[in-house]
Amino acid sequence: MYPCHASFIDQWALVMRWRLVFIFTVVLFIACAALFITLRSSIPSAPLPTTTTPVLTVRHTFASIQQWPEILHAVGSIAAWQEVIIGAEIGGKRLSRLLVNVGDRVEKGQLLAQLSTGTLEADLMASRAVLQEAEVDAAQARRAADRARMLQGTEALSEQSLDQALAVADTAHARLVAARARVQADLLRLTYTEVRAPDEGLISSISAVEGALLQTGEELMRLQRQSRLEWRAELPGSELVQVVPGQVVHLALGDSQIVEGRVRRVSPQVDPHTRTGIVYVDLESSAQVRAGLFARGELLLAEHRVLTLPETAVLLRDGFSYVFVLDGNQVRQQKVRVGARRGDRVEIREGIENETPVVESGVGFLSDGVTIRLAAVDQKTLSQTSH
Repeated sequence: MYPCHASFIDQWALVMRWRLVFIFTVVLFIACAALFITLRSSIPSAPLPTTTTPVLTVRHTFASIQQWPEILHAVGSIAAWQEVIIGAEIGGKRLSRLLVNVGDRVEKGQLLAQLSTGTLEADLMASRAVLQEAEVDAAQARRAADRARMLQGTEALSEQSLDQALAVADTAHARLVAARARVQADLLRLTYTEVRAPDEGLISSISAVEGALLQTGEELMRLQRQSRLEWRAELPGSELVQVVPGQVVHLALGDSQIVEGRVRRVSPQVDPHTRTGIVYVDLESSAQVRAGLFARGELLLAEHRVLTLPETAVLLRDGFSYVFVLDGNQVRQQKVRVGARRGDRVEIREGIENETPVVESGVGFLSDGVTIRLAAVDQKTLSQTSH
């Protein structure tokens, strides 16, 4: 055998031994690791100590029964109770003076505008002169008729002369009546040059201009009678039957302004196109109320019992309303159905019962099943909150 060939065989045998040793070592390591994992998994693990830390300190309250009026919501416009159009009662005269402005409050009979008198004063003086002449003629004819009656039945005066004297007296009296009527007419025409307020109220608009030539009946200004305003609420015909005169109404103006009113009358008919009727509500006087405003309001009907909670106790999440009911030192998220709102409280129509304890505020930081700590609450404060 060749020496080189024998050396090659020895080297190859050595490599094979090392490979076998390496494979055996890897197999042994894997077996030991598997044995270690099996033994570790068979040993029961000791329970870890658990500590529950409250996530929030909260105040609690109770659902309570209250007497709330049933409410009808409506919209409508504010308008003058009665708006009087004040115009010229005589034509062909110029407006010489305008004595009021928009927004002025006036009294009944107050002078608002003055028209030029023109020839009206002269006409009145002429009519009075004619009246004076007619009075003299009538007095003279009356005395002549009285003398004729005294001579009636005697030969000193014929029947024809008597009839003539009586006819002259009657004619003179008729002329006197006509003259008086003419004086009254001229005096009335002269008073028409003074435009006076027909009632107390507020000047809402002025369309006339000083110096303008006016025609009979032409509008000068508008007056809100007695400064009274009303809200004309629109309600569906099916709801009109629930409204009666005297019911209280709350009208919302702006963010926080509330004006109170009372129903004066209800429309006897419903609009055939909109199927709504009008409720006329007298409003209290307020600087915030203006004719022409569009407002929303609530009509308060008969009272009924409702279950309520503070608004802060109700959480709106994913389109639903929830409250957190106290269960020991934990809270339970409870779905509820809410109704009307009044002040800082909300009606709970479904989901909890009366006197159910719930978290009062901070509900946005809670979730179902979390641990909480109750804050100390004064008994007087809790009583006021629940009632």
